[in-house]
Amino acid sequence: MISDPYAELGRDYARSRRPDPRIAATVTAALGDARSVVNVGAGAGSYEPEDRSVVAVEPSRRMIGQRPAAAAPAVQACAEGLPFPDRAFDVGLAVLTVHHWTDVTAGLAELRRVSRRQVIVTWDQEVFARFWLVRDYLPEIAEHESRLACLDRVVEELSAAGETPSVTPLPVPSNCVDGFLGAYWRRPEAYLSERVRAGMSGVALLDQNVVAAAVGRLRADLADGHWHRRHVGLLGRTELDLGYRLVTT
Repeated sequence: MISDPYAELGRDYARSRRPDPRIAATVTAALGDARSVVNVGAGAGSYEPEDRSVVAVEPSRRMIGQRPAAAAPAVQACAEGLPFPDRAFDVGLAVLTVHHWTDVTAGLAELRRVSRRQVIVTWDQEVFARFWLVRDYLPEIAEHESRLACLDRVVEELSAAGETPSVTPLPVPSNCVDGFLGAYWRRPEAYLSERVRAGMSGVALLDQNVVAAAVGRLRADLADGHWHRRHVGLLGRTELDLGYRLVTT
């Protein structure tokens, strides 16, 4: 039986984690001329191309249940054991999912086994730790994420397997519609919302007493203008590099 950590964590993902069209365009461009795509850790279907043959792989029944009726067919399985023959797909896609895999070495080996090329979205932990939400309010996020497999691990594993991965920054638009953790860097009031935070595993998996205290400090800093005075340089920006990275082979 597949363990489902998203039975609670993923209750509202279809609403809070909608694909941002600018990020989607970058991901789609990275697929190149691929005709067939396997989307591993597919969740509710964000960033799946609509103009190619796609099969989604998702371990959480809760997440599969939130996929739109018109979405690609989904198989309930884990990255570490993909139920497909070798080289069954042109591209293996994995968007903000590798850090959730229980065995990253096995998962990436499986992704390489079933696809000719790989397109992976992850993040640089060192860059992300400088994000104001993490640095000033919730350093516990960086502490927790230091144990996760992110950019360095992905590049290390792919390189060890004989690949030459290419890493491209994926800046976050100031009005990003996808509610991942860094999406609201210029809209700090959003982090006060419990519903918004529920769609961010990096926050939702922390001690919620710690989160509540941090949110209280942020609320106070917004109320007295301290946040805006300190981060006035962000207010005119249209995008920001928070460490999100596109890795392709």
